[in-house]
Amino acid sequence: MAEQQLSEYVTLISNDGFEFVVKRDAANVAGTIRKIGMVMEKLSEYLYYNLKHKEAKHVPDMELPPALVLELLVAADFFDGELYRWSLLALENQWRRS
Repeated sequence: MAEQQLSEYVTLISNDGFEFVVKRDAANVAGTIRKIGMVMEKLSEYLYYNLKHKEAKHVPDMELPPALVLELLVAADFFDGELYRWSLLALENQWRRS
């Protein structure tokens, strides 16, 4: 995917629906939010990758940074089963390449 310039602000949405617009550098002080940002970026890339190859029978593996594979697996558990299955396959492929 092409590199995009990140906006100066991010929107944090609580479980009860409240939205908080804060400066990105302030939000990134919290390590969890910073990590979630990277994981959500990869999950978003996967959604577009999946859409692009929706009708294909033989889809090439999506490249994943080895450092994020386990975190993606954990995050995918909160999404539908297809993302979870994809994460397991990606994890297996990363281990095979190591």
